[in-house]
Amino acid sequence: MSTTRMDDTPLPRRSIPLRHVMAVFVGNGLEFYDFLTFSYFAVYIARTFYPGGSASAGLLATLATFGAGFLTRPIGAMVIGRMGDKIGRKPAMVISFTLMGVAIVGLACTPSYAMIGPAAPILVLLFRLVQGFALGGEVGPTTAFMAEAAPPNRRGLYLSMQYATQDAAILVAGLVGTTLAAHLTAQQLQDWGWRAALLLGAAIVPFGLMLRRTLPETLGHVHPDESAPQAPAASRREAGRARPYLRIVVLGLMMLTAGTIGSYTLNYMTTYALDTLKLPATLAFSLLILNGGVSMCFEALSGWLSDKFGRKPVMIIPGVLLVLAILPCFWVIDHMHSIAALYGAEAVMAILAAVSAVPVIVTITETLPASIRSGAVAMIYAFAISIFGGSTQFMIKLLIDRTGNPLAPA
Repeated sequence: MSTTRMDDTPLPRRSIPLRHVMAVFVGNGLEFYDFLTFSYFAVYIARTFYPGGSASAGLLATLATFGAGFLTRPIGAMVIGRMGDKIGRKPAMVISFTLMGVAIVGLACTPSYAMIGPAAPILVLLFRLVQGFALGGEVGPTTAFMAEAAPPNRRGLYLSMQYATQDAAILVAGLVGTTLAAHLTAQQLQDWGWRAALLLGAAIVPFGLMLRRTLPETLGHVHPDESAPQAPAASRREAGRARPYLRIVVLGLMMLTAGTIGSYTLNYMTTYALDTLKLPATLAFSLLILNGGVSMCFEALSGWLSDKFGRKPVMIIPGVLLVLAILPCFWVIDHMHSIAALYGAEAVMAILAAVSAVPVIVTITETLPASIRSGAVAMIYAFAISIFGGSTQFMIKLLIDRTGNPLAPA
């Protein structure tokens, strides 16, 4: 099947060194590492900033704070994403990365509720909003950059790194969390362990900034071997507007919404194992290693498959299989009460979700013209993530509490 674009505007491409490609990958992974680490240590963060009332209420408050970080993602997408179309991909990526670094350090250094009272959760909320703003502006410019840097027949593989680096971050977070859980007590994890996990990512921010400042600019550069027939004058005038691409925007939003709910349900499995299944912290955090490692490998495979066989079959076939597998997988987890069942079911869902997700972002990106690519991708992604990514984990916990049914996440 062909992997040519649906419109006739050529994708810009420049030959760039591997170190520049890695600068985008590493920066993207680091931003997601620190954004998601908050979720993985939610049980301990709840005890630090929401000590009053029941443990369940504190966890719900922490998950609501985690979700609040998604509220500013559409704003970041509008501001920084559109900046990527107006002044370039490079400055937009540098700005988003800088803001993320500030938010990470601020969050990790926020004193506990016992030290400064109600000001503590307020500061945590503020830094989460800054994180969301930065991350909302990160996805559009980085995705556009990689599409424009990729050889035409490797666009799926290159763009698979958008997801693969996120899951590499999950893998690293899992390794860090498991190591800390194995060597620290629950009180130490609450007092400073989660802060150490955040600061570990923050320590690499200066290195990431230095790499990003050396990036070339891909906006406005068209490779000579990618010329295409000229569009009619009216179409060219509309190239910078999203209106002619409303169909791909709507379909892309729906597909990313489905993937988002699945992704954040799988990411919740650490908290699910700690809070619902009452498993030891070392076993719970090892789920991150499994989820991150499996997803990272199969996302890269998905990108390669979509270059070889086309986007649609790689989207649809594993997506259908995932829908059929969800309830049986959670039934196995709940009824067999074994580590093998938990790991096996998690791996099945993670593999199918990883393979089906990658061609979605590839199709959206390569369908949009360069003049709106960064902003449009950022907006589509941010709205899907902010509405459903921010609410999924809160809703899972709420449903489990209200129904008493551990199958609620399915």
